[in-house]
Amino acid sequence: MTSVTGTKRGAVQGVVKGVAAVSLLLLATGGFFAWQHFAPVSAATGWDYRVAHDDVPKAAGLAIDEQGNLLVTEELRKKQGAMRRIAPDGQRSLVLDGLTKPDGLTAFMGGIAFSQETGDAPVSLLKDGKVTTLFMANDGQGLKADGPLLYAIEDRKGDGRLMRYDARTLALEVLRDNLSESESIEICPGNKMLYTVKEQGVVRQLSEDKTDPVYLDGLKEPTFLLCDERGLWIVEDQTHQARLWLLDNSGKLQAVLSNLRAPQALLPTGPGHYLLAEGGRNRVLALSFTGN
Repeated sequence: MTSVTGTKRGAVQGVVKGVAAVSLLLLATGGFFAWQHFAPVSAATGWDYRVAHDDVPKAAGLAIDEQGNLLVTEELRKKQGAMRRIAPDGQRSLVLDGLTKPDGLTAFMGGIAFSQETGDAPVSLLKDGKVTTLFMANDGQGLKADGPLLYAIEDRKGDGRLMRYDARTLALEVLRDNLSESESIEICPGNKMLYTVKEQGVVRQLSEDKTDPVYLDGLKEPTFLLCDERGLWIVEDQTHQARLWLLDNSGKLQAVLSNLRAPQALLPTGPGHYLLAEGGRNRVLALSFTGN
């Protein structure tokens, strides 16, 4: 016959085991999230990286001005965002403040065009110290200049647009609408135009019949595209474990950098050299090719 004392002892032991199991689960879960947070960036064979500039809050857009200075946007909300200049010697200065989620950044018509990822905000041109409104956008993000043409894409759920602005005529044309979480537009060799669809994890190619077939899939939250002599670069905008991909000219897809946190724009600075804004760690990385 089982005693009352034995029953109580068994119940207590069961509670202790349950608490221990929950504690181990919480410890393991906490360890996993800590690993995600603190795991260092890793580079593929033949590549190396270093921190070029730290303490850059929510680093997002990157561009080089006509004096060779680096311009970087700080993608903060509620008019706390800014554009800063970093000189080759590392000295920093404020260019613009009072911005809301400044994101897209590109050289255009002798100045710098920039967007703000907020409702009904202008895509603007900074030139000779003055800011001029080019056109209005809703949650404008990616920008791509092509001579006097400026392409802009809106990061919205289901009603985003891809637009083309002509600086010669001041005309604004909507090329696509009803886009969902599209963040970047890029022009590749042969006038091939690509754009991301973040929620679908794909890159699409603009087509004349507007079907825009999938060019590359299987990605996780692709946010930024860059075409250069090495091929197509794709940045994933994930809070943890994001990657920088390169689809080279032979069709090989390689993760060049892994364990990134919310990376944004990639900027070429010379043969085999790039800068990458890593907004999730408030810094800009320098990426270099070290292989053959």
